[in-house]
Amino acid sequence: MYKTIIRPLLFSLDPEKAHHFTFSYLKFIHKIPLVPALIRAIYKVEHPSLHREVFGLHFKNPVGLAAGLDKDAKLYQELSNLGFGFIEIGTITPKPQPGNPPKRLFRLIDDQGIINRMGFNNEGVEAAVKRLKKNKNVLIGGNIGKNKITPNDQAVNDYLICFEQLFDYVDYFVVNVSSPNTPNLRTLQEKEPLQQLLSTLQHKNHEHPKPKPILLKIAPDLTDEQLLDIIEIVQNTHIAGVIATNTTIGRQGLHSPAQNETGGLSGKPLRQRATEVIRFLSEKSNKAFPIIGVGGIFSEEDAIEKLNAGASLVQLYTGFIYEGAGLVKRINKRLIRQ
Repeated sequence: MYKTIIRPLLFSLDPEKAHHFTFSYLKFIHKIPLVPALIRAIYKVEHPSLHREVFGLHFKNPVGLAAGLDKDAKLYQELSNLGFGFIEIGTITPKPQPGNPPKRLFRLIDDQGIINRMGFNNEGVEAAVKRLKKNKNVLIGGNIGKNKITPNDQAVNDYLICFEQLFDYVDYFVVNVSSPNTPNLRTLQEKEPLQQLLSTLQHKNHEHPKPKPILLKIAPDLTDEQLLDIIEIVQNTHIAGVIATNTTIGRQGLHSPAQNETGGLSGKPLRQRATEVIRFLSEKSNKAFPIIGVGGIFSEEDAIEKLNAGASLVQLYTGFIYEGAGLVKRINKRLIRQ
């Protein structure tokens, strides 16, 4: 039904308008008595074999929603009813910012991808905290970044602000230095500034009686040498793990009219490279830290590919847009049968 009726209707709208319409619709129907329970009955899969213990947290299943969809923590409760084992909000910045001017979101239907140049549009950390205070048992990751106007040499302060304000309301943190849509952000992935940023966050983290897992989200466009640097930095700073990968600036093999739009590309064209990065990190580190695999998961086989490459958990974004909530259920049911 999703691919034959709902998706064609949504895809007839501007992508950003379709996003806001979907959010409003999900919020509305969840206010109808018994509907949330019905949605859970349709989409949630419960089985002991799906449970995972990763970086000290208990996940009811290994399929999560990647950051970028619920940027402002507006719909995490409703989205969790669609069967996700965890929801990652953000990217959150200290101050509200509108992001880049529209049009900034493009479907690549022929390639089953999306290009976005949203630019960390969000309502700021205080607005997110206000909503997260209402959380009812949803495992939440907090993806944090810097404001566009903040110079890179002051970026650590932005990450610290988000970290401290979100600390009591998220289960793990993700440091996003790999989005291509904030000017010069990716230079923070270089060895020295990244080591300093993560060390500072870890120092602040261990001032709390119960530190939270901190993960690093990396770009798929890093070289092998840079990936080896990432392994060294993770081990030196003792952060909990890595999310591989963010969107790519690559455009190889595309066929859609919007292929030359600037921004980060996600979806099927990213699948192979994301898996290669996961396998490289897992093998070269001797599985020294957990990896969350994300990038081009459109089927049960795609999820299993990521897990077999070394991922402990997986996340969906573009595959969820193209395939619908049934994808989460299909992956979990397939994992039970394995």
